[in-house]
Amino acid sequence: MIQPQIHFLGDGALLCNLPPPATLAHQQRIWSLAELAASWPEISEVVPGMNNLTLILQRPVRDMDAVSQRVLDSWPHIDIGHLTGRDIDIPVVYGGVGGPDLDVIARHTGLSAEEVIRRHSEGKYIVYFIGFMPGFAYMGGLDPQLATPRQAEPRLSIPAGSVGIGGEQTGIYPLTSPGGWQLLGRTALPLFQPMQNPPTLLRPGDRVRFIVERIEKC
Repeated sequence: MIQPQIHFLGDGALLCNLPPPATLAHQQRIWSLAELAASWPEISEVVPGMNNLTLILQRPVRDMDAVSQRVLDSWPHIDIGHLTGRDIDIPVVYGGVGGPDLDVIARHTGLSAEEVIRRHSEGKYIVYFIGFMPGFAYMGGLDPQLATPRQAEPRLSIPAGSVGIGGEQTGIYPLTSPGGWQLLGRTALPLFQPMQNPPTLLRPGDRVRFIVERIEKC
């Protein structure tokens, strides 16, 4: 069984890191460890990431070694059988002003714009973790042929709801922000609503489908 590598982050946190590649099985173990560690009295916060988990300590320095050993002792007994995700459909308007990079993706992949949309919308995605900004879901499951590098120069402002491809992942910008992902569409579905509990629509483990609402010409 693969064991996590544990690194001290200063004197107040631990990083539990798994070797690449990032797989669904790895992420499920990360989620389960996060769920377990959140109940430990030594932990004030858990932050799941891609192939890693950061544990913020209640008492810096004092609990570093004990928590590190507790992670290693718990790891072989982690149960992922109880994990359940939700099925979330995201309606998307592909192309047009909301998808200005659709043709860029098509040229890079050697596919037609119509084929890019078909493959993207037929994919079965899993939310691996939330990061970058509140509600931004990094999703696994992108068709490998759709993988497209991020832009060399990020945009200063990307509208909320923009659906993009960044390398081998797809994601949705929940808020207007700078960013460098290649944009192929936009959804009107709110991804982050701070007055709700929980404030984010998507959570780790959710299964996402992109539904073609309509296709607009670029």
